[in-house]
Amino acid sequence: MTTAADIGSNVVAAVDSQSTSIYTTDAAPGQWPEHIVAVDQHGTCEAGSSAYWREVTEALSRAGAILVLGHGTGEASAACYWIAYVDRYRKDVAAKVIGEVRVDLDRLDDEQVLRLAQYYFAGIPVSIRRRAPWPIATR
Repeated sequence: MTTAADIGSNVVAAVDSQSTSIYTTDAAPGQWPEHIVAVDQHGTCEAGSSAYWREVTEALSRAGAILVLGHGTGEASAACYWIAYVDRYRKDVAAKVIGEVRVDLDRLDDEQVLRLAQYYFAGIPVSIRRRAPWPIATR
């Protein structure tokens, strides 16, 4: 399977403690994000394990630039933990992280995540309305 990382594209990684979704900012219509789930050898969820962080890191290692999205409340630390992991173990991948944005991942659908990343990479100022689950471009 060809992923965003294979072609050096800008990507957005929506990271939480149990799964990560990786979107290519130049995705073709209908192209699905890559999903990585934190599971142990027994098939049960193992939130925040080093094996999970390694798998996420490997999937992102060939990306051109990485925007990280993390939860805006309570679970924000998962994205921070992954960034700390690459800062310590994969400085080459850490150097590609251009930003971390905290959002309510549970309220954003795939199209909204991708749109937010496209705005971010284009340099358009973006804010998230507190009660609305979509990005709003501001000028």
